[in-house]
Amino acid sequence: MRITKAFPIVISGPSGAGKTTLVDKIVGRDPMLRESVSSTTRPPREGEVEGESYFFVSEEEFDTQKRDRLIEWAQVHDHLYGTPRDFVEGELAKGLDVVLNIDVQGGALVKKCFPDAVLVFILPPSFEVLEERVRGRGTDYSKEIKKRMENARSEVTFAKAYDYVVVNDQLDQAVAAIQSIIQTERRRRTRYPDDYFSQFGR
Repeated sequence: MRITKAFPIVISGPSGAGKTTLVDKIVGRDPMLRESVSSTTRPPREGEVEGESYFFVSEEEFDTQKRDRLIEWAQVHDHLYGTPRDFVEGELAKGLDVVLNIDVQGGALVKKCFPDAVLVFILPPSFEVLEERVRGRGTDYSKEIKKRMENARSEVTFAKAYDYVVVNDQLDQAVAAIQSIIQTERRRRTRYPDDYFSQFGR
């Protein structure tokens, strides 16, 4: 049985830093973690499941959610994506720590809604390695790669607002580092109920 209060964990970093792979690894290895499920206006792709991959909604529904039911939202290409407050709060109430793979603007909004959230910024070993990773995908044109690298330089300036920085050089080491952060944060004194220590006397 869990004693301490559950909390959100934000994972941010430039495109190509390996955030999605890291999140998949840590969530897959820890039954007390739950990855956040976003709302989106884009249509489902083959194999995607409603409520597990995304919450698929119309633009009208999304506009309604934006008023007070989304922690953060953004437009990516032609579609809208956002983090439902009800989903995050519901999972936290179950005692599950919720992992959010979102950008730095979204991370700031999560921290505003949940002051006890833990923010982890993922860095590549170097910008040269980052560019190699982005080029290695083989899905972006040179103009798009240049834009991604410019965005990366801008995003890294937000790292100073994060609680932790993890350099994703060796995948297993980066996973272990994030796991260690989560385990440490679960033991933070302020996450215990106010009356927990009273059972031990004065």
